[in-house]
Amino acid sequence: MVDLFVEHVLVKNNKDQDELDTEREIVLRLQNRILMLFFASAACESCQQFAPTLSDFFKRLTDEFYVDRAAQLVLLYISLDQSEEQQESFLKELPKACLFLAYEDPYRRQLEAMFNVEELPTVVVLRPDCSILTPNAAEEILCLGPRCYRNWQEAAEMIDRSFMISEDFEGKSMCSLSDPVRRLKYKLEGRGRDVGADAGAGGGALGGGGGFV
Repeated sequence: MVDLFVEHVLVKNNKDQDELDTEREIVLRLQNRILMLFFASAACESCQQFAPTLSDFFKRLTDEFYVDRAAQLVLLYISLDQSEEQQESFLKELPKACLFLAYEDPYRRQLEAMFNVEELPTVVVLRPDCSILTPNAAEEILCLGPRCYRNWQEAAEMIDRSFMISEDFEGKSMCSLSDPVRRLKYKLEGRGRDVGADAGAGGGALGGGGGFV
């Protein structure tokens, strides 16, 4: 995880847009955490529709208003916007606690190619060792909400029994029957992969080129 960004500057989505520009800062922020790489653009209508859901998902797992202890989760926006103004506009829709790469950083496009992003929005979920947990979790986040984080924890073998999700999300869901199968899929398909192998696999959870309707 850290190796992907240790030579780059990560920016906080707060008022001052503070930078994490030292190896120590980046290690402290990313180490032993599940990372969500959110590829999107302000010009994408589906991205605009998905952003509030993703923002709420992240807040309910990391904001002290909802949980006693924040989940081991990092949200990093990878802008595919056509201008810096578009990027700044879209960042206003995302949590203040998320991170992003500066618009002028060419690494944004390198990551797009590395993870074979073919549709927007795409949420690539990475284990702490940088292997891909799921190539696009957008549909899963829409379907399961914060409860899918438990699946990611178990698949990444990061069991933290002291972490509790709000009771609002413990109710039954039409999607809940797929949880055991989804966890098994992660363990069978994801174990032992490195980023390079997964990046070439292609496709996302929503299907090739599909996006949201």
